[in-house]
Amino acid sequence: MKVKTLLKNLKGFRGLFIGAIIAIIIECLLSLIYPVIIKYSIDNIIGKQEITNYKFLYKIIGLNLGKAAVVMLIFTVIGGVSLFLKGQLSAIVSEGIAKNIKDKLFSHLQNVKYSYYSNAETGDLIQRCTSDVDTVRNFFGKQLLEFVNVFVLIILSLFFMVNLNVKLTLLSMILLPLLVIFTIVFFQNVKRTFKEYDEAEGKMSAVLQENLNGVRVVKAFAKEKYEIEKYEVVNSNWRTKNMKLLKLFALFWSVSDGMIMLQIALILFSGIYWTVRGDVSLGTLIAFLTYQGMLLYPIRQFGRVVGDFGKSLVAIERIEEILREPLDENLEGAKIHNIQGNIEFDNVSFSYEKDNYVLKNINFNIKQGETLGILGPTGSGKSTLVHLLTHLFTPTKGKIFIDKVDMELIDKKWLRQNVGLILQEPFLYAKSIKENIGIASDDNNESSIYEAASLAHIHKVIKEFQEGYDTTVGEKGVSLSGGQKQRISIARTIMKNSKILIFDDSLSALDTETDSKIRKALKGKNDGSTKIIISHRISSIQEADKIIVLENGEITQEGNHEILKNKEGLYKRIWNIQNSL
Repeated sequence: MKVKTLLKNLKGFRGLFIGAIIAIIIECLLSLIYPVIIKYSIDNIIGKQEITNYKFLYKIIGLNLGKAAVVMLIFTVIGGVSLFLKGQLSAIVSEGIAKNIKDKLFSHLQNVKYSYYSNAETGDLIQRCTSDVDTVRNFFGKQLLEFVNVFVLIILSLFFMVNLNVKLTLLSMILLPLLVIFTIVFFQNVKRTFKEYDEAEGKMSAVLQENLNGVRVVKAFAKEKYEIEKYEVVNSNWRTKNMKLLKLFALFWSVSDGMIMLQIALILFSGIYWTVRGDVSLGTLIAFLTYQGMLLYPIRQFGRVVGDFGKSLVAIERIEEILREPLDENLEGAKIHNIQGNIEFDNVSFSYEKDNYVLKNINFNIKQGETLGILGPTGSGKSTLVHLLTHLFTPTKGKIFIDKVDMELIDKKWLRQNVGLILQEPFLYAKSIKENIGIASDDNNESSIYEAASLAHIHKVIKEFQEGYDTTVGEKGVSLSGGQKQRISIARTIMKNSKILIFDDSLSALDTETDSKIRKALKGKNDGSTKIIISHRISSIQEADKIIVLENGEITQEGNHEILKNKEGLYKRIWNIQNSL
């Protein structure tokens, strides 16, 4: 099954691959005629023996050594052209297959369910999309054709050798069954060991990627030594697995080479004995030794072919694990609806694991144009609620309605295009500020970008930068402060003109004055959008039309600021604490 999965990637390239095989067959056929011409030249032209087989050579060459040399030269040229064509065609096939797999992987990863990334390690995913794909690419570009080359070479060699001398042919194949059995055992061990090696490399990549992403935290807490030790552990584990793999190959090379050299010794000593006795001609012996020499490298390479085949089966399985992940598809019947911004949670509960609910019986509604504030301690389920509203997760129980339409029946991509989400830790691309703001909208002309930046109270700050809106922010916006990144993220979301705006604690890095200015600017925009503000800071939500308090996944309080600040509960306690500062 894994072999079928691996070979299905040839789809679209079968014609080119067959062309490469034909080129291999031509090259093999021509190279295998050389020993026959050598035998003919020694026995029949020089030795003047009677021509008993390969009489076609007499018609081509006659008894002229010069013609024999010319024919070999022509065959060499044709063989060289065939090798060139094989190389070109195999390169087109392997690179094309690699591109197709990478495109398919990236596209699939863009469309898998959001929950998949909860347990996946980024470093391991990168490993599968790069190293594992390269393993498959090398197999199709080199090893699969090498396998074909060995197979064709052995079959054609047997044909020529049998025609020369049956006894020497049987003798030359005497150790072949042992070599085949040894190769099969080697293949099984390589497949198992390479999987361990590949997974160890994935772990190492994950640690490296995590460290590079969190380098500022590492520096801030002076944890360089801890990170170095952590990396040394996974690196050492990878080295151990790699050494185990290399030892397997070393064992195979030594044993297979020993068998091949023993085979050549048998042919050499037996052939010399039979030649002295007159049972075998000198030309035939030289031809056989030439065939053995020609077969030596391909047979040695067969171990690498088998080893890389085992690696490729492991690699393609790791790739297929991603491709088998279910896509984030719409429910049957889901379609585009004109979203206005009315939201209703009807007895919604959600659990990541069975019977372990992080949200329990959530009921509330927001009318178009209203602002909802959500307050709650860490782990109360605030962000999960946001993920449900953007349909990144599906409620375990209950339903969410947008404009009285079940959210399950709204096209997911359309819904997300109409919901503007600003996260606490915004992600910025390593592009210019202008590109980062304008990326969310097709209408990314300068005036629209400036207007969005002004609403987010970042326009003046950007203008003060040396390159203004053309300033490159660096990877993940590393050159900006937390507050600047959040305001650029807010400006980017404003560009979408979404009917629903969600601030997931995204005003936390702003000072109170800037926070207030942004909220007033958004309120004065008069676009009729519905706003949900999640915050630990009451000043950010106190002007909301409605406020809900979440504790342990349940709504424990609901009302506006005036009601809740005078009502016993979490809201009043936080208000008193923050108001006294």
